[in-house]
Amino acid sequence: MSHISRRRFLKTTSGALAATAGLSVHAARVNTAQVVPGRVSPNERLNIAAIGVGGMGQANIRACSSENIVALCDVDDERAAGTYKEFPKASRYRDFRVMLDKEHQNIDAVIVATPDHTHAVAAMAVMCAGKHLYCQKPLAHSIYEVRKLTETARQTGLQTQMGNQGHSSEEIRRLREWVRAGVLGKVREVYAWSDRPVGGDPWSDFPVMARPKERPPVPETLDWNLWLGPANERPYHPVYCPTTWRGFWDFGTGALGDMGCHILDPAFWALDLGQPETVQATTTHWEPEVSEETFPRASIVRYRFPARGEMPPVEVTWFDGRLKPPIPGTFEPGRRLGNNGAILIGDKAAAIHGSHGAGGLELLPVSLREGFEEPPKTIPRVRDGAHEQDWVRACKDGKPASSSFDYGGPLTEMVLIGVLAMRAKDRVLEWDAENLRIANDDEANALINPPYREGWSV
Repeated sequence: MSHISRRRFLKTTSGALAATAGLSVHAARVNTAQVVPGRVSPNERLNIAAIGVGGMGQANIRACSSENIVALCDVDDERAAGTYKEFPKASRYRDFRVMLDKEHQNIDAVIVATPDHTHAVAAMAVMCAGKHLYCQKPLAHSIYEVRKLTETARQTGLQTQMGNQGHSSEEIRRLREWVRAGVLGKVREVYAWSDRPVGGDPWSDFPVMARPKERPPVPETLDWNLWLGPANERPYHPVYCPTTWRGFWDFGTGALGDMGCHILDPAFWALDLGQPETVQATTTHWEPEVSEETFPRASIVRYRFPARGEMPPVEVTWFDGRLKPPIPGTFEPGRRLGNNGAILIGDKAAAIHGSHGAGGLELLPVSLREGFEEPPKTIPRVRDGAHEQDWVRACKDGKPASSSFDYGGPLTEMVLIGVLAMRAKDRVLEWDAENLRIANDDEANALINPPYREGWSV
C-alpha cells in the first residue's frame, strides 16, 4: 500500500474519531469497536508522536528515530527543550488533546512518557484515536486505570508496549527457560530490593515531607494546569516537578511503582505469578501530615501467591530505601547484595539478577555452574534486546511486542497492589483481582479508583 493510499485509508476508517479523541478528555468513551488501526508496510516508516518528551521520553524517542518523528508534546518547554532541538521538524504542542486532534491524519503511533498520574488519560486518548501506543512504566497511577487500559488495548487490537525495557532482554528469557526446565526446582521464595527512593538519580532529593505551604510563581515555561491533569488541584511548587513528583502519592507510585516493573518482572514472568492472594506492607512512615503526602523513606512489602498448576505457592518480599533481605546461605564468602536486584530460591538452586530484565543473571551456588548446560532456547528473542524497536516492529507486522498491555497490565496491577498496601499501614489485604477489589478492607478499597479532578476521565 502506498504512503498516500494508507493515509486515505486511515482517514476513512478512523477520521470520525478525531474530534472526540482531540479536545474531549472523555475520549475513552468512544466505542472501541469503531477503532481500526492503520497497518504499515514493514518497509515503510511510522509517523510517531510523543507526549512527555523530556527525561525518559527523550530516550524513547531517540530509540525510535529510525522512523518519522512528526509531533512532540510537553507541558514544560524548558524540560522539553533538548528534544525539541534534536527533532526540529516535529510540530510542537502543550496539550496532547490538541495534538491528537490536529495531527490525527498524520500519526500512526504515539509514545507516552509523562509523570505517572497522567499516563492513563493520555494513553486512553491515544488508543481511542486509533493509534498504536508505547507507554512508560508503570502503566498507570491506579489499579483501575491499568485494568481499563489493558481492556481497551485488547478491544482495539492496537499494538502496545509498556516501557519496562528489560522484558526484551536475553537474560529474562534465560531465566524463564531455567524455570521451565526445572533448573531451580520448586521456587517458593523470592526476595527483591531497590536502593530507591534513597539512592539513584533522580531520587537523591526524595521529598519525605508534608505539603509545601509556600506559593512561588509558576514558571512561564510551564503549564501547571495541564501538568496537574486529573490530579487534585494544588498550588505549584518546584518540589513537584520536573523530577521529584515520584515521591508524592498524588503524582507518582514511589520506589515500588518505579522499579518494581523492572525488578519484579523476571520473577513475575518466569514463575507465572499472576495476582497475589494477600499483600501487606510495613513502612517508615509515622507522621500523618507527612504520610498523607509522600511515600515512605523505606518499606517492606510481602506478597503471597497461590499455587499455579504444578508450581507451589510463592512468597515474594520487596525491600526498598536501602533495606535488603538476609544474605543467602548459597552466597560465596564475602559476597554482598547489589543496590537493585532479586533472588529466586528453589529447592535445587537459586537465581540472582540485577535490575532491568534479569541483568547479570547468575546461578547459585557457584558450584553448580561447572559443567552447567543452558536449556534449549524455546522463547523467541528480541533483536538486540531493543524494546522500542520491538514495538515499532509490532506496529508494522501486527505480532504483539514483548511487553504488550496483555502482559504489562497484569504486571503493573501486581506492583500497584503493593503500592496501595503501603497506605493501609500494616494491614493484610485480601486481593480479589477478578473483581478488582480488596475483599476485607473498605477503606483501602477506595484507593483502587481514586477520583479525578473535574473535567478529566478515563
